[in-house]
Amino acid sequence: MRDLRPHTLRARLTLGLVVLLAVSCAAVGIAAILGLKGFLTGRLDEQLTEAGNRFAVSLEHKGLPQKDDHDGDEHADTRRQAAGTFGARLVNGTVTNAAVVRPTGTLNVDLTAPDRKRLAAVPVDGRGHSVGLSALGGYRLLATRGLDGDILVTGLPLEPVEATVHRLELVGGIVFGAALTAAGVAGALWVRWSLRPLSRVAATATRVSELPLASGEVALPPHAPETDPRSEVGRVAGAFNRMLGHVEDALTKRHASEERLRSFAADASHELRTPVASVRGHAELALLHPGPLPPEITRALERIAAESTRMGAMVDDLLLLARLDAGRPLEAAPVDLTRLVLDALTDARTTGSGHRWELDLPEDPVTVTGDEHRLHQVLANLLSNARLHTPAGTKVTVTLETDSTAVLLKVHDDGPGIPEDIQPGVFERFTRADRSTKPETGGAGLGLSIVAAVVEAHGGSVTLESAPGATTFTVRLGKG
Repeated sequence: MRDLRPHTLRARLTLGLVVLLAVSCAAVGIAAILGLKGFLTGRLDEQLTEAGNRFAVSLEHKGLPQKDDHDGDEHADTRRQAAGTFGARLVNGTVTNAAVVRPTGTLNVDLTAPDRKRLAAVPVDGRGHSVGLSALGGYRLLATRGLDGDILVTGLPLEPVEATVHRLELVGGIVFGAALTAAGVAGALWVRWSLRPLSRVAATATRVSELPLASGEVALPPHAPETDPRSEVGRVAGAFNRMLGHVEDALTKRHASEERLRSFAADASHELRTPVASVRGHAELALLHPGPLPPEITRALERIAAESTRMGAMVDDLLLLARLDAGRPLEAAPVDLTRLVLDALTDARTTGSGHRWELDLPEDPVTVTGDEHRLHQVLANLLSNARLHTPAGTKVTVTLETDSTAVLLKVHDDGPGIPEDIQPGVFERFTRADRSTKPETGGAGLGLSIVAAVVEAHGGSVTLESAPGATTFTVRLGKG
């Protein structure tokens, strides 16, 4: 069912204004109608009192003529009786005579049984009462007691009163309807004009919400124009602008801090490459010494060479991440992704012979535009991650497929899965599923962060779905 309730503040204010005005108009209209009806009914009661029961008393004479028979007018006293005057005589609660004054004379009235009951129920209190007669319509009746114990009822038609009231209702409805329409349009324009500063604040907030605030330099839109600070809208605009200023200062400081950190990481990684390579070279040179070396020295030199190699790879990864963070452009050339998958899987079979490696490739070669070396690094990191963090015998399946707009590369394994507490930050730097520091468990936790950074630099995305027995990394790249 469609929700017809107004959702905007402008619509609610306009609707509230119109509803309040409609209630006021209805109250005024009802009061006017009731007042007019009461006034006209009171005048009718005065006329009944002035007329007295002379016409009803004259009905005691028998032989009142029927319709079109005016010879009996002499039996009914119609002096000073207005046309439509009704008279009736009741004896012991039974109507004996009933007639109405017409311009041409008096006429008997054929009353129905319900009409007779209504006449008998009129209180004899000297006050007017409204009664509906099926033969005549609405009447205002006044009952008095006759000299011989009978009850005499005199009445005047309510039709003039009702006609006047109905005309007032019609005129009031037209006038109030036009007033409500005009007030609704004018109120909507007035509310819209009054809320213009708030609309500008909302527009500014919308533009801010659409900005990428997560990282990088952010240029905030101009502040919302401020109005009278004494008004509610002015206070909202002022508070919003102050908040926007604080956000802008915080983003500027954060960006400066990120730039300093990136610069430090890039410089440190660059400067560390040479001494790390030198340490590795001296260790390897010492191992090549022709003379005999104590086993402890040989073991130490081997560990120095291995750790320096590991440190060199870490430095290279950090330098790559720093360059990607700085927005360094990658190569953009056609890359045969099918061949890259075949080469990466061949390397994975060599280093991970204890795992089962499977391929699911389309019949036609898949080509994308990008940096071949970096895309190969993405594949190698994903396969290395599957090999290092799953036990021997795990089946790892690499799937390559395409749709109308993108290329999907999936690496799926049936291993134990990634713990749930690690999954939200799995693509962050230095995140490791194995919290131990053993080098054989897989580096420093930079592999997946490099995957995410390289894929993002290619305009793509990478996602993870993991549960015990089913872990899937999905890389989405635009078609070349």
